[in-house]
Amino acid sequence: MMRASQTGSIRAVAFLAAVCAAIALTIASAIPARAAEPVFPVGSRLGIVPPPDMIPSPAFSGFADPNKDAAILLVTFPPVAFDQLDKSMVPEELKKQGIEVAQREPIELGFGKGFVVRARQTTERGRYRKWLLVVAANDLTALVTIQVPDGDTQYSDKVLNDAVATLAVRASVPDAERLSLLPFKVGDMAGFRIDDVLPGRALMLIDAGAGQAATQHTHFLIAAMEGGPNETQDRDEFARVTFGQISGLKDVQIQDAEPLRIGGQAGYETLATAKDGKSDSDVRVVQWLRFGSGSYMQMIGVSPTDQWPDVFARLRAVRDSVTPK
Repeated sequence: MMRASQTGSIRAVAFLAAVCAAIALTIASAIPARAAEPVFPVGSRLGIVPPPDMIPSPAFSGFADPNKDAAILLVTFPPVAFDQLDKSMVPEELKKQGIEVAQREPIELGFGKGFVVRARQTTERGRYRKWLLVVAANDLTALVTIQVPDGDTQYSDKVLNDAVATLAVRASVPDAERLSLLPFKVGDMAGFRIDDVLPGRALMLIDAGAGQAATQHTHFLIAAMEGGPNETQDRDEFARVTFGQISGLKDVQIQDAEPLRIGGQAGYETLATAKDGKSDSDVRVVQWLRFGSGSYMQMIGVSPTDQWPDVFARLRAVRDSVTPK
């Protein structure tokens, strides 16, 4: 049999264990659940925690609930656009677009200040509640457009307010993510870096060394284009016309223009000397066209003349690595 002292000790230990468990439970319940992280649509610097049932849209940068005809569109503009939007998104101007403003008020988020417009709009598809949020960040202007069917109870003002409050801006978009928006792959960047991406269409590469002036930069445009000549004999004239449409050049002198094979497909190369339209500095220019069925690739490289020998080899390396997805 147990002694009384042992029994007391066991009871004391059990009591302390129960107290500790209760304290732990209290602390756990006092700690809020981890907030959901903003979701960034592919290629977008803007992200948001979307309301339930809204998923990333494959058609635009944002989120949609197809069953409710509800959507959130995320768009970025240069910083200077804020003042223009601030002046144009006023009741009298929006009314001209069929948008009936109910309220406009200032808003402040973690990355900047702006305003939100709550309104209604009647379209061919019905009547909608519409929110327009504009916020100025350090290096961009964020525009968020929310549209939900008027009278819908799932997307209440509170739900939309909660979503708007989670708007976030990331410093940059990963290169792999930006490249995923293109209809082609680039296997070898040859030391160039991404300057800009036009989703579904074009990639601009740049070679900008530390301390280099803008006139010393090399630019390389790769674009997927629709159309192109159907007949082989028309390619020479087509290449001449497309080369003539390259902007920012003057005093252009064609050095060579001839057909060639690029990536196993029919192509055309045009080489020229020119002067930069702004700086008047000497540049070398190459245009490559690669023809496909009902489409073609256009690649344009422009580089300072003194860098050309090295740059031209790298441009060709990039050119030969481009493949359709």
